[in-house]
Amino acid sequence: MRASKVTGVIGMVGLGAVLLTGCGDSDDGGDSKPFAKDSADQIAAKAVAATKGAESMRLKGDMKQADGKSVSLDLAVDQEKNCEGTVDTAGTKAELRHTNGTLYVRGNEQYWKSALKGQPGSQKVLAKVVDKWVKMPADDAQTAGMCDKQGLVASMDEDKSTRKGMKKGDTTSVDGKEAIMLTKKASGGETHTLYVATEGKPYILRSSVKGGDKPNEATFTDYNKPVKPETPGKGETVDLKELAASGR
Repeated sequence: MRASKVTGVIGMVGLGAVLLTGCGDSDDGGDSKPFAKDSADQIAAKAVAATKGAESMRLKGDMKQADGKSVSLDLAVDQEKNCEGTVDTAGTKAELRHTNGTLYVRGNEQYWKSALKGQPGSQKVLAKVVDKWVKMPADDAQTAGMCDKQGLVASMDEDKSTRKGMKKGDTTSVDGKEAIMLTKKASGGETHTLYVATEGKPYILRSSVKGGDKPNEATFTDYNKPVKPETPGKGETVDLKELAASGR
């Protein structure tokens, strides 16, 4: 069994491009509003820059994949790629920790059944990894960007067309913080909304897509709060690469 083949399920956490859609450059609103002198495009640019510059953040979101399955993500991550959190896809649950350059995954039985499906000796391996912290191979391409904060933020700019034509809306509150709304009605009928903090640095506080076939919502909190995941103890850790090499 090749270790790299059991990590495909983890790749579903590449949510940045879906959860972080919503940047624009149209202008609307009166002089009394926050960012009165900025267009929606300028506000979004400031929000992206501020969010990139933050030492850390927590991303909590829900989205629907193309296959109709729902994904829930709760992940705290910093500039040094330390991270910890959870991913849940239709009952396939996994906890994540990335510390000292190593990613550990603790998945439930459903998670590992899906990850190991079709692999030789999967039943034997399953008994060894369920509810254990599994040390993932350092050279595994599918998990390399799991805890890349900058990659998550940068992914919102992959498709420049999603950044055009938004409008400045009213101010509202996101978890007790004042935010300005930027909205856009897309060609597919879905509505994109970006909430940008109006006080302090213009961090992204929430992003949502309503309607369409991939609705989603993500909230961003705990900016600059230290992320210090603990390294799992040896007695509760399994090295996936060593397990695969042993053939047991």
